[in-house]
Amino acid sequence: MIAVQLVLLKVALDNRPPVGFKDGIEHTPFSGQAAGSPSVFVRPYNFWQWRAARPYWTFLTYFSTSLTVIQIFLPPLSNSQSYSSMLGFVGLSIEAFLPVPQILANQRAQSCKGFRLSVLAAWLLGDAMKMGYFFFGGDSVPLAFRVCGILQCCCDCYLGVQYWMFGEGKDTAKFATASNALNGADGWAMKDMDARMT
Repeated sequence: MIAVQLVLLKVALDNRPPVGFKDGIEHTPFSGQAAGSPSVFVRPYNFWQWRAARPYWTFLTYFSTSLTVIQIFLPPLSNSQSYSSMLGFVGLSIEAFLPVPQILANQRAQSCKGFRLSVLAAWLLGDAMKMGYFFFGGDSVPLAFRVCGILQCCCDCYLGVQYWMFGEGKDTAKFATASNALNGADGWAMKDMDARMT
């Protein structure tokens, strides 16, 4: 599984789109913010949004080496229940927060264009099965699984709400024309009202 994830990361890095907007969709995966572009949230050290491929492999090397050293050379720490629980909770939390970048991108664009309904349906179905197991599978399921499962389920449900609210987004040209026409009509109505008052 780790090997497949590394291959997928390599493919994603090799085929990342350029920074900017295309068809009304912001493209910034694996690339950081464009110079001078506004950002709602800037990650510390642009974590996981570096422009070059090398920082990804450097981070993964340091991360893997650190965990290996702890596991092999610090048995009192690596064998403790609290350390194992902490690692598990961190891993589950990362998985639970996976939908958040998609939520932020949809919110910024006021559109779910490019986000497939089939993906959302698969996520919600997966959440329903996981939650069923977590809450009806007996007392053997740790609390961390239930807490992170609820968080991920809430995120996926909010994606569903965004899909319902935004859909494929507004046709900006038609929206601008309609908005200008409405503002013009309101302007004429206000002038007419002012003339009647005087």
